[in-house]
Amino acid sequence: MSAFLLCGNLAMRNLYQPLLIGLLWGALQPLVSAAEIAPAPLQDLDVPFVVSAPVVTRTMLEMAKVTQSDYVVDLGSGDGRIVFLAARQYGARGLGVEIEPRLVETAQADAQKLKLEHLVTFRKQDLFATDLGAATVITMYLLPDVNLALRPKLLGLKPGTRIVSHDWDMGDWIADETRTVDNPEKSLGLEKQSRVYLWIVPASLDGKWCAQQSKTSTESAMNVELRLDQRYQKLNGVLSANVAGNSRGLNVQFRATLNGHRFVIPHSEQDSGVPAVADGDTIVLNGAAYGLASNLVFKRAGNADAVCGSSKRSNQVADPSSLVRRV
Repeated sequence: MSAFLLCGNLAMRNLYQPLLIGLLWGALQPLVSAAEIAPAPLQDLDVPFVVSAPVVTRTMLEMAKVTQSDYVVDLGSGDGRIVFLAARQYGARGLGVEIEPRLVETAQADAQKLKLEHLVTFRKQDLFATDLGAATVITMYLLPDVNLALRPKLLGLKPGTRIVSHDWDMGDWIADETRTVDNPEKSLGLEKQSRVYLWIVPASLDGKWCAQQSKTSTESAMNVELRLDQRYQKLNGVLSANVAGNSRGLNVQFRATLNGHRFVIPHSEQDSGVPAVADGDTIVLNGAAYGLASNLVFKRAGNADAVCGSSKRSNQVADPSSLVRRV
């Protein structure tokens, strides 16, 4: 698969903007009335272009685990350095999106000089208007408020899409990984370090899920229920099962972290837990550790009050022959 790597150098140009406006307004206010002067719209101001140092761009691509199969896009791509590095070092295809025409022209010319035009493309375009549907990796050097404005769109991307941000986080969407790197070339601020954040877009699994384990020579048929309460990539869940409407005694409460469309229900320190894989409205769970089927298929319930097993459209074990022993 391809990955679209998305980096945002452009928005860093807005960093000093509110401060400059405030200082200018304070100086002019004694001379003129507030009714006679209105601050210039933020988008109309020309502010400095700030690039990411090589040590930061390398770290961003390493954390995203970019490969030749990735499709790399860079929002606010500036001089195109992340797109170029992804193409040259990993063979990844990429797109740079930049609002400043001069920078787009320079990046396009450099792509020809580097003979990378078959891998990379640059466009003059607003980052919020950019279609991110093909992205599997996104990197950003934006601003906190821009990150938060993009967050709903990013959470709607394909599960497993990697997002990397230089210096700025995503509010209460906690990063899956954070690194601090020495950055002696950093021109912004006094600290000569940069923080790089990685998120993996989680599948949307909140709600009730139902499965039915078929009857075997030693076991009665069981209705199995999985309840998930999701907050970004964090899951609080309950796995329970019953036989003929009676409690079977299986009622496992757990916490897990989604890695794209995969998660593991903790079981014991002696094993690797209970792995599960989501695909749209289906979750396949290996319940062997709890005496369930090794390929138990859950379907999303129509509503939170639905009773698992009450419909003829009950879910089946993916492979009935794969039933395993009890633990």
